[in-house]
Amino acid sequence: MVRISIAGSASPAETAAISAAIERFLGDTAAAAPPAGPELNPWLTAALVEGVGSKDSFGPADPRELF
Repeated sequence: MVRISIAGSASPAETAAISAAIERFLGDTAAAAPPAGPELNPWLTAALVEGVGSKDSFGPADPRELF
């Protein structure tokens, strides 16, 4: 049988040591971040967000309609 006696509160140094030990444990046992994939071209990202396709028509069918 183990008896634990609680004498009082921890000193500031003991509190800091416990906090540091917990932080170190969390850092050591945390899951690794997934590897970053290749970054998309900003123009491609904008096209995907806007829903633009390469086969979509742009502007008037006849360029003379511009003026």
